[in-house]
Amino acid sequence: MKANAAVEQGQNPRIESLKKSWYKFSRNPLSMLGLVVVLAVVFVAVFAPYIVPYPEDAGLTTKIAESFQGPSAIHLAGTDEYGRDVFSRMLIGTRSSLVIGLLVLAISVPLGVILGLVAGYYKGKLISRLIMWVTELFMAIPPLILAMVVCTMFTNGYLFAAIGIAVAWWPWYTRMTYNMVTSLSNELYIVYTELSGVKVLKILLSEMLPNITSSIVTKMSLDMGSIILTASSMSFVGLGVQPPEPSLGAMVSDGIQYLPEFWWLTVMPAIVVVLIVLGFNLLGDGLNDVLSVEEK
Repeated sequence: MKANAAVEQGQNPRIESLKKSWYKFSRNPLSMLGLVVVLAVVFVAVFAPYIVPYPEDAGLTTKIAESFQGPSAIHLAGTDEYGRDVFSRMLIGTRSSLVIGLLVLAISVPLGVILGLVAGYYKGKLISRLIMWVTELFMAIPPLILAMVVCTMFTNGYLFAAIGIAVAWWPWYTRMTYNMVTSLSNELYIVYTELSGVKVLKILLSEMLPNITSSIVTKMSLDMGSIILTASSMSFVGLGVQPPEPSLGAMVSDGIQYLPEFWWLTVMPAIVVVLIVLGFNLLGDGLNDVLSVEEK
């Protein structure tokens, strides 16, 4: 009745639903804080080379006379052992972190969701048991260890770092999708659709996938922070992004040897990592609150 009334008044029910969702999301200050942080990270990742004060410091530039200068109005986060501006390197370093995160999701989400859909729909059959056996096998290995092993097997770089993390990440989407699909399989509308002769592919993509999309989107937002943290951990031990390209994890690692005197070399990039992870987690929590209500 409400939908019909909205249509009669010339209102689009979908637009009205989006407005209500945005209202609920915007009422949560932590969710809004997360959104602001994420938007800032995306903006910085895209435009960092054009907005940082010393873009040349992202390369092999050396200014020995300016080395180990503390935070000041000229160098907001100080300078490193080569005299390079830490603030400029941190902002440019967010680009590789964001790219790795997006690549990991682009690989692991489609793969994990497709396998989860198939395994969940054919629960109990050989293909389902095989998919879930492989999934459990990968899940038994700590993600960071598995990502490091895969990365070291190929040419070191952020592309293979992303592939390594994706290899460790897809099973979690397979498990989540499998659990939701097996639950949906018992719903009456799915049973009626099957009895009407609709093809399996259409049932999976048109009936089941739309009902689990909100949960997948929420997990992607929450996982983005964890993926960036994992990528930073790999950079900390020399895997992934390679010098002279700046990486937040590598900057933290390189600065440890100069603690506590030149604390900004480690503390500043570490704070950026924490802020990025916190931003995506807060955004994910906000999306979860909104989308879970929509599902109900």
